Amino acid sequence: MNTLPTHVTLVDVGPRDGLQNEAQAVPTAAKIELVHRLQRAGLREIEVTSFVSPRWVPQMADNAEVMAGIQRQAGVRYSVLTPNMKGFEGALAAQADEVVIFAAASEAFSQRNINCSIAESIERFRPVAEAAHAAGMKVRAAVSCALGCPYQGEVAVSAVDDVVQRLLDIGSDHIGIADTIGVGTAGRVTTVMEQALKRVPLAELSGHFHDTYGQALTNIHACLALGIHTFDASVAGLGGCPYAKGATGNVATEDVVYLLHGLGIQTGVNLDQLVDAGAFISGVLGRKPVSRVANALLARRALT
Repeated sequence: MNTLPTHVTLVDVGPRDGLQNEAQAVPTAAKIELVHRLQRAGLREIEVTSFVSPRWVPQMADNAEVMAGIQRQAGVRYSVLTPNMKGFEGALAAQADEVVIFAAASEAFSQRNINCSIAESIERFRPVAEAAHAAGMKVRAAVSCALGCPYQGEVAVSAVDDVVQRLLDIGSDHIGIADTIGVGTAGRVTTVMEQALKRVPLAELSGHFHDTYGQALTNIHACLALGIHTFDASVAGLGGCPYAKGATGNVATEDVVYLLHGLGIQTGVNLDQLVDAGAFISGVLGRKPVSRVANALLARRALT
């Protein structure tokens, strides 16, 4: 019988991964307020923004303003996505605690999205990792399309394994296995994670699951059975899946917290305050939260 972890660390990626594809402009003040509400709810890892060219991701053009506007709490790690050295310089100036880099496990995805091979894309991050370490910042690396690719379909476990090792070789401190299009199922996730654990310390391996096919919570439970105790999630389920029209994207933090608390696993997160945070940003966006747990609890509140 597998022993589940007693505590899980959740990285809320809502402010960055969740909001970056929103077509409507989200006010800077709302982004700052969202971060404040998340940390008030007990989140200790928050992916705040990305330092990318505003030409490519206009939603993140206020990255420096958002970072400057946050009232930082002791014990909270504020991370930012940095695609290159220019982005890293912005992250350094903004006093980020951690930089996030990424590489696809799919050659087709890498070529279609950034016009270079996987190996070339990872080498571009070598100076970023070196500079981050020199500045005392942690380097978190994400392996995207680890469970499937919108262009090539299935992705071999050996391909994921190769990218994991390459990211470790350039100095990544943490590896996140990401099901970018949400096609993974528990058996496949277990196989990929077991292989990753041969290279990555348990404490430095995490899962990032999208709920496109409704499998995210099941996949998280499969990871828990392996002892994995760090997961990305997005408040209110922010962030659609651009490769499956109309599909949900990131698994909702509220849903993950409800699952974990039901298993007796500590998260340090206050679910009611988390629901408030999700309701706040959903109100800004003019829609209901994607989170089923949030909608159920909000409906219950409305009756009392």
